Formats: sequence, structure tokens, C-alpha cells
Amino acid sequence: MSRNIRMLAMILGGALSLCMLPKASFGHEGHEHGGALIEEMMTLNNVFRDVVTGVALGDGASVHKALEAMHGTMEKTHAGVHEGTVKLRKNAGRLKEFVDLDQAFHAKLETLARAAHRNDQAEMLSLTKELLDRCVGCHRDFR
Repeated sequence: MSRNIRMLAMILGGALSLCMLPKASFGHEGHEHGGALIEEMMTLNNVFRDVVTGVALGDGASVHKALEAMHGTMEKTHAGVHEGTVKLRKNAGRLKEFVDLDQAFHAKLETLARAAHRNDQAEMLSLTKELLDRCVGCHRDFR
């Protein structure tokens, strides 16, 4: 089994196990602060499930379509930051760093969308792995 196929299997397995968790286990429901941020994270959770499936199937069109749901989510979150309604659970004093990371993450999502448009399966796999690492890092630092 090639290294890329093994890595894809690991990503798919991890993503599918997350999808099997009950919704409440994510801990976002009922959180009174940061509605736009919670909305962005819940949208991203659903999008990422479809992205992983599309990458696993080598279907760039479905990856590209899944990513469309993210349009506007970052802007809503950043508006909430500006309005003071977005609160980080950890490291609240690092809000600017969080915003910078969020902008970089969305730029990488755009790179993934371009790779999906070309149906570049190797780049889609690499970017998906990188994005998942960024998700984990951000949750470790701020959630």
C-alpha cells in the first residue's frame, strides 16, 4: 500500500470517527459567546467531512462544492471579533493571533479549492492533511 493511500486511510478514519460523535460532544451548543465563531466551526466540521470523502474518492468537483459552504463564515467571525461578541475559551489575550491564523486557514482553503478545481489529487491530499493539522493546533491553543 503506498504511503499516500495509507495517509488518506488514516485521515478518512479519523474524520469518520469524528462524524460518528454525537453533536453535543463537540461542546459548542449553548455556548453563549461567539455565535459567529461557533457557526463557522460547525460549518467547517460538516465541510471537512465532505472534503475528506471527496479527497478519498478522488472527486475534486465534490471537494470544490463542499468548500462553497465556507464562503462568508470568516467575515462573520471577524465581525464578531470587532463587535466583541467572539470570546476564546483559552488564551483570550491572543485574539489577534487567532484572527491571523483564521485568515491563513481560509487562504489555504482557497488553495484547496483551486486544487479541487484542477482535480489535483496529490495536492488535495496534502492540503487536507495540512488543514487538519491546523484545526488541531488552533483547538489546542484556543478552545
